[in-house]
Amino acid sequence: MEKLNKNEIIELVAEKALISKRDAKEAIEWAFEEIKNALLIGKEVNISNFGSFVPIKRKARVGTDPKLHHRIEIKAKNSISFRPSKVLKESL
Repeated sequence: MEKLNKNEIIELVAEKALISKRDAKEAIEWAFEEIKNALLIGKEVNISNFGSFVPIKRKARVGTDPKLHHRIEIKAKNSISFRPSKVLKESL
């Protein structure tokens, strides 16, 4: 499976939007920053025909250490879930 990194996205956006790579980089970084800020305050981010980024609060729980096989406390933490849109799912 091939990967697409941030710099490649910037190049593609610059090419398709007929703008400089610097402007494309700035726009993409602003977009990522706004998505991050929304998630940090607990907002869901919906992008039409793409999907939703949903903040999730995971509860503390008891797990098992795979090496020593004894119980350990796993702390509560915040995470993110991505839910692809119906359009994206169908296009894959």
